[in-house]
Amino acid sequence: MIGPDNRKAMRGPSTMGRLRRDVRGNTLAMMAIALIPISAMVGSGIDTARLYVVKVRLQQACDAGVLAGRKAMVSSDSPTLDSDATDQANASFRNNFKEGWMRTNAVSFTPSKTTDQQVSGTASTNVPMTIMKMFSAPDVTLNVTCEARYDVADTDIMFVLDTTGSMACTSGGSCTSKVATYTRENGTTGYKSVESSGSKISGLRTAVLNFYDTIAANIDPTTHVRYGFVTYSSTVNAGKALPSDAIVDTWTYQSRSLAGTAPKYGADNGNPVSSTPDLNQTDCAAANKVRTPATGFKTDGTATYVTTSWSNNKCNMSTQPLKPTWRYQPVTFDTSQYKTGAEVPDPSKVDGSKTTWAGCIEERDTTASASFDPDDLPPDLDPDLPATDAASKWRPMWPEVEYYRGNYTSIDYSGDVTAPKTPPAPYVYGDSAYTGTDATTQYTSSAYSANQSSGYYSCGKPVQRLTEMTRTEVSDYVNAVDFVALGGTYHDTGMIWGTRMISPTGIFKDDTKAWPGRNTPNRYIIFMTDGDMAPNEKIYGMYGMEYYDKRVTGKNGTSNLTNYHNARFLAECAAAKARNIKVFVIGFGQKLTSQLTDCASPGKAYYASDNAALNSAFQDIAKQVALLRISQ
Repeated sequence: MIGPDNRKAMRGPSTMGRLRRDVRGNTLAMMAIALIPISAMVGSGIDTARLYVVKVRLQQACDAGVLAGRKAMVSSDSPTLDSDATDQANASFRNNFKEGWMRTNAVSFTPSKTTDQQVSGTASTNVPMTIMKMFSAPDVTLNVTCEARYDVADTDIMFVLDTTGSMACTSGGSCTSKVATYTRENGTTGYKSVESSGSKISGLRTAVLNFYDTIAANIDPTTHVRYGFVTYSSTVNAGKALPSDAIVDTWTYQSRSLAGTAPKYGADNGNPVSSTPDLNQTDCAAANKVRTPATGFKTDGTATYVTTSWSNNKCNMSTQPLKPTWRYQPVTFDTSQYKTGAEVPDPSKVDGSKTTWAGCIEERDTTASASFDPDDLPPDLDPDLPATDAASKWRPMWPEVEYYRGNYTSIDYSGDVTAPKTPPAPYVYGDSAYTGTDATTQYTSSAYSANQSSGYYSCGKPVQRLTEMTRTEVSDYVNAVDFVALGGTYHDTGMIWGTRMISPTGIFKDDTKAWPGRNTPNRYIIFMTDGDMAPNEKIYGMYGMEYYDKRVTGKNGTSNLTNYHNARFLAECAAAKARNIKVFVIGFGQKLTSQLTDCASPGKAYYASDNAALNSAFQDIAKQVALLRISQ
């Protein structure tokens, strides 16, 4: 029998009791309660990560923008960034940060120019919240700043610049075809091609100064930059950069020497002047045999000679004007005083003419060859060889004593006393009023005005050894009265001296040594030309008169003169690069021949079609030299 208590037990717990003891839904409730803070934490983590990723990308885009802007920027006095640099900066920023990425909006980027010629920028974007938006979290605006600058290590820069006659023309080929004179610093007379408006040499002056400005804008007070200049044509004006004992005291020139006399008027008859009763017949006859000049040679190049005859118990004396007979052939002259720059008598004349050295040099000994061993270069191509003997010393160019004699090994000439007659100065090539003798005419000297005016002898601006220069000093150099165009194109002459003057192991090594406590400077040659190699056998240049001297070609003759000079050019380019000197080459209106490209360091050959392109090439090179980087 089931009692009441048993019946109650059999019925089980009540509904409330069951609910009280049932825990199966507690987890769900707890999760529902915890979901709010968990969502806040997860959402915060996700949105914070988004903010980090967006800020990193924004910073990268800002950096890319100012780098592009600094690379394109043109140095100027303007306080604002030029339009091209601004456009390049904005384009680079947009390429690296797209609006809408990660739901960003209100993206902005502002590049600007700093007071020290760099490019800075600010960038910002609005980043909407995602999960945190449920918790009324506001959107976040991110801001970054950036700056790009060029920084220059200690650097040596040697400009090797073509200043041949065509540089006076425009890049379109417009030339004045006129030549004028100017006065050098030492008082001697130089010749120059008259520049056309907008000439290539005027564009070169601007490009060099802008190059200087770009470098100067990116150095700090501890940075050292040295500049050097070599202007070249058929020779280089480097004599005054050399110590006097590096130049020979005697040298043989294609010249002339006095071989005798001839009657000035073509007949050997004198003009009776007087009788001399004081002479007896014996002395009178002796005087006639001696026939010595009574007064020596005069300033008109003549001498008065005396002849005698005995008649009527008197010694009758006659005078006769004579002129010199010259023997045209190689002649050795004393150069010990001439090389000092002092005014010295011209040994190839009898009229008292004096000359002063302009500073251009003939090269030291060489090997006549179209190929060279880089480990065994001849003296002229070895940039490090000291000047210790006659073979390794330089020779002063002496145009006044260098003469044309046609195709003769030796020939006597007693023509017009001042032959050929000198045209009026200043000589202007192409002037219809000029009626003088043409260039390279037999018996003329290289200093004869027609030869200089036509570029058969040209002696340009003296070289500038490596040194720290102010902008004013650079401007003074490229705008000097003797920074002019004249002469023919010999790339080897410029490269030989450019390499020689910047070589860290050569005769000018002290000019390019490291500053105390500093690293070795970076070294660069910037070689610019507006023409292809164009040697001429009748030019009096760095290897003498090649028609007679044949120092470059030897017995092979001058028919392959260009190939021989190109071989020398490439040998010297290789010598520069072997000394860790980086070589930039610019063809200015001149296609990049294989020789010019081979001369340049890899990827460093440029073609510039006009003055604007030349300036751009110089700017691009300056930026490579300056080592672009992000500074903040």
